[in-house]
Amino acid sequence: MTYHEALAWGRYIDRYGSLHTGRRLEAGSALVALQIHRLGGGMAELLDFMPHEHRQGLSLERALEQWR
Repeated sequence: MTYHEALAWGRYIDRYGSLHTGRRLEAGSALVALQIHRLGGGMAELLDFMPHEHRQGLSLERALEQWR
């Protein structure tokens, strides 16, 4: 693989996510679970149904907003 091909694959992964089949399956089933949960009146987020994804840290503004 050339350097330019590696850069192209890196851009693809940044744009569309992991190429790992298990992670893609997890994302699809999490989307279905989120829709069912919201139909029942829940307020969960997509990442709540994806145990292998890491949450990004809170920004200072968002943290202050949540703590008020």
